[in-house]
Amino acid sequence: MAHTAVFVLQAALIILASSCSSNRSDYLTDNLKSGKEEQIQLIRLLEAEPADNETRFALMNGIAANLHAENNTNELILFLSTSVENNPNDPYNAYWLLMLAHVYLKNDSPDAARYYLERIITQCPDLNIKDISIHLTSLENLIKITDSPNLLVEYYTQLITRFPEEIRIAESYFMLARSYERLGEWELAIQTYSQFLGYGDFDVVIPGIPAAYEYAKSIVDYNSSPKDWTFETLDELVTAVKKAINAYDYRSLERYRAKVNFFAMSWKQESSDRNAQADFVMRDFMVGNRIKYADTLDASSSPNEAFLRTSGWNQYVSVWYLYFRKVNFPADPDIHGRWEWAGIYYGEKM
Repeated sequence: MAHTAVFVLQAALIILASSCSSNRSDYLTDNLKSGKEEQIQLIRLLEAEPADNETRFALMNGIAANLHAENNTNELILFLSTSVENNPNDPYNAYWLLMLAHVYLKNDSPDAARYYLERIITQCPDLNIKDISIHLTSLENLIKITDSPNLLVEYYTQLITRFPEEIRIAESYFMLARSYERLGEWELAIQTYSQFLGYGDFDVVIPGIPAAYEYAKSIVDYNSSPKDWTFETLDELVTAVKKAINAYDYRSLERYRAKVNFFAMSWKQESSDRNAQADFVMRDFMVGNRIKYADTLDASSSPNEAFLRTSGWNQYVSVWYLYFRKVNFPADPDIHGRWEWAGIYYGEKM
């Protein structure tokens, strides 16, 4: 907020300096390279105090457009901010504040832009210009320049409740759920992910978040599952798997592998790939084969994940690396930090 306070003080000083000049409107024409006569005429008509708000809006918009066309940024900021402060009841103040916000966004000053966008949402009635809601535009801009999950929850909630028909509703639910997740509000996050899944938008594309639908589904499914395949420690899990392999006990291996999000894929695939979901039973790859495993875990194993090389499963792809990972699911403290057999990588390690 310190940046906002500084910029507000600077704006106030500019306005004060302007009020002390011999002609307070000179700055609107002094730096214009073209259209100066038109600008002078617009200023005269505006200073004559138009009889209705619509005429005043048209005159102000014309003056602002002339300043914007020649990148007279300081003059535009002074003109708009002075008007808003001197005319608090102007029904078009939301529009002028949005124009100010865009000026600051263009000049890479997101803190100043956020100040004006917040003012629009909290202080100004909504306004439609060319059938576009100023509040909707402000919320969309705030989301772009905000990283705070608390604020994002507020903004996405407003989008969903106020503008459900004008936004990509499924995407907004997903992003709201992500914000709850970042806050550690797991109950709300899972509830909101479930709402997102209810729209059935399997191919939703959210920038920066690959396979959003699969991500949400994995969380919701994991939450509703019994999670009875987890082990207290990695050693216990690996020991149990090795014992089952020795005994060719495919039934036990089926019990040990995760029942949600278990994958079986090559090293080049992504776990989010729908084709990576395992759709086989262990019996089909054990009967008649001689399965062997390494004595120790692979050297690339870490405190949160581990690999066990095995072989003899299939004449086409004999080598499987069994993938174990520590459960990262704070929504359920009883299993968070335990271990699960989460998948299989086919072939030699890349």
